[in-house]
Amino acid sequence: MSRQRGFTLIEVLVALAIVAIGMAAVLGALTSSANTSVYLRDKTFAQWVALNQIALLRLSGQQTPTGNSDGDTDFAGRKWHWRREVTTTQVPGVVRIDVKVRPAEIKADDDNGWFTTVSGIQGDAVGAPNGYLPNWGVQTLPGLAPGSNGGKLGQPTIGSGIGAPGQTGAGGIGVQGGIGGQGGIGVQGGIGVQDGLGSPPPVAPPPPPPQTDPPSDPDSGS
Repeated sequence: MSRQRGFTLIEVLVALAIVAIGMAAVLGALTSSANTSVYLRDKTFAQWVALNQIALLRLSGQQTPTGNSDGDTDFAGRKWHWRREVTTTQVPGVVRIDVKVRPAEIKADDDNGWFTTVSGIQGDAVGAPNGYLPNWGVQTLPGLAPGSNGGKLGQPTIGSGIGAPGQTGAGGIGVQGGIGGQGGIGVQGGIGVQDGLGSPPPVAPPPPPPQTDPPSDPDSGS
């Protein structure tokens, strides 16, 4: 009779050790992925907090004085610590704002531990608006009168050639109405207006129709 042999205690312990090592590697990878996701979330929130601080300074309507300041703010159910550094630039009336943000529970000095740094500018060195608001639905250029076709592009016409010395013939390569109507970029008369380079060439009359003999009468005996 054959005897059935099972696993020994040493074999079971070796198998359990291999499974434990594999599970430890898997758990380490999952933990690292979770920590990375949490860090990216906190970094994104820190950037939003810094952008909010710069936006508040711009909306205040007052020029921010140069210097350093810090404070705490609540955002996304958490407290954040920010530090603001305002310095002058080479442009008069314009300052640079650097905002550093980190979670409030992280204790570090003023140079370490920050999750993000966002920079912005603020100043009053801007020109006054001229009040011009373009109409983006009309294809006309500012300062040009609208053409007879409502400012739209006309149909291209081919001219009748080059006329007498000093002018392109009527109809030229221009567009009737062009972008600015009569007298725009291209008008009837070619590249320029009709008085641009001379007078149009004379047009030869069409040739007369050929003469044909009348049909002969069969009763005339011819």
